Amino acid sequence: MAENGRAETLRRALEAGVNGDVDALPEIFTANVSGWGPHMLVSSLDELKETLAAREDALSDVQIEINSLDVFGNKGFVEYRINAVFSGPFVLDEETTIEPTGGKILLGAALVAEFDGDKISAFRNYFDDAALLEQMVPA
Repeated sequence: MAENGRAETLRRALEAGVNGDVDALPEIFTANVSGWGPHMLVSSLDELKETLAAREDALSDVQIEINSLDVFGNKGFVEYRINAVFSGPFVLDEETTIEPTGGKILLGAALVAEFDGDKISAFRNYFDDAALLEQMVPA
């Protein structure tokens, strides 16, 4: 697959992950995909689907701004920012929930992906979860 096709797959993966579009995942990821990021560790497409389906709807009006997207051979890199509204409860664990403030959230992040053919076989998502929590907790 040409690098521009992989770039489009990487863009679709980012959008599906942020928006929780579980139905799009089989077209984007291999069955044995492995991946991790803050609050996520998966070793199959089924686990990725379960993880995304179980996420809370803490953020609304989510907008993705891609700052940079490059593919070199079988590796892709995308730097992006998310702008959203903190509009629903954010559950940290069974004992801790952060109630929504209606405030704006701005989060910078990076996603690295490895391809097997035209699908993503591994990914790593990087963002500062402490910066995210800081924006959620009222001062």
